[in-house]
Amino acid sequence: MKSKRYCKTLQLENDPQLMEAYRKVHAPGAVWPEITQGMREVGIIDMEIYLHEHTLFMIMETVIDFDHDTAMTELASKSRQAEWEAYVSQFQNASDSASVDDKWHVMEKIYKMDL
Repeated sequence: MKSKRYCKTLQLENDPQLMEAYRKVHAPGAVWPEITQGMREVGIIDMEIYLHEHTLFMIMETVIDFDHDTAMTELASKSRQAEWEAYVSQFQNASDSASVDDKWHVMEKIYKMDL
């Protein structure tokens, strides 16, 4: 199955206790089911988040015809999404009024290994 990949980055607060709490919020089974369901509904096939120091790196696999801006707008309107964003914002190094797009920055691919 063909897919699109988006890579994003976000800064957490540089506080070991907050970073550990953020890990727990994203542990297997801890993410609210409405959040995962909403992601699937807008065309996100899979998502992984990695942590280095206080920098997060997200890999998001989507359906091939995924339009990032349209999907993120639709996702923001899904059940409990605003509540989830408000909840996780306590861990993130961004203002409380920042949108998801203000926090998570899509990265530019600059290299792909030749096959």
